[in-house]
Amino acid sequence: MTVLWPIAVITFKEGIRNRAIYGISIFALLLLGANLLISSMIMQEVGKVAVDMALSTISFTGLLLVLFVGINLMAKDLDKKTIYMVLSRPISRPQYIIGKFLGIVLLILTTISILSIFAVISIFMVKLSYPGYFPRFSWPLILLSISFITISLILLSALTFLFASFSSTSFITLVLTIISYIIGQSIMDVKALVEAPQAAGIKVSPVTVKVVQAAYYVFPNLSIFDIKTQAAHGLPITLSYIFWAVSYGVVYTALAIIVASVIFRRREFP
Repeated sequence: MTVLWPIAVITFKEGIRNRAIYGISIFALLLLGANLLISSMIMQEVGKVAVDMALSTISFTGLLLVLFVGINLMAKDLDKKTIYMVLSRPISRPQYIIGKFLGIVLLILTTISILSIFAVISIFMVKLSYPGYFPRFSWPLILLSISFITISLILLSALTFLFASFSSTSFITLVLTIISYIIGQSIMDVKALVEAPQAAGIKVSPVTVKVVQAAYYVFPNLSIFDIKTQAAHGLPITLSYIFWAVSYGVVYTALAIIVASVIFRRREFP
């Protein structure tokens, strides 16, 4: 830990200095501020809209943070060849990967925590203005949804390290991460569709079913962390679901970092 922590702190400081994070943060704050105006335009659903927009803002901002700040922090060392200076010290390549990942995690936690404060304030102000439109409101569900969003972002960051461990440019890492995010958000619904095509009145070949089933187990199932709808409607979440979702996120993240460390250890730099 004495080796990992300095790398994590340096990575975190580099992320804070990144100009992109300020633009992303300002954009998020504007959206949260607009929550008051937009929610008031849909009076019958003002409570649901306020909660959903606040949580969606946090989720979208976190995604931008991972794609445009997190990936850059890893790629910068490779592009500028500063990784040689780091690895010339008594630091192994797996320690470098884990340390950088911890720094990204720290950056995500800090950013999401700050945004969550503003999101809670925006929801509270809407609730204070229209108290009768929050019949099934639950603060614990909102906090749980924010926690799930954070876990999904950390998992996605682990994937960026996996892709960066073998890709030659940050652009390839970005494309692979976006593809994984899109597949991860929809793979559960697609799997259910191809396994029961008669319900939708379509025909699916056995090969397609096998491909989708394989993708289901390879790509991360990010949809299990999306409980914004439940939070907006005040629908309860079982403890077993919470335990399974958290366990899935932790295990998948750990596996991605382990594989990234193994690949990065064997990688040859020009």
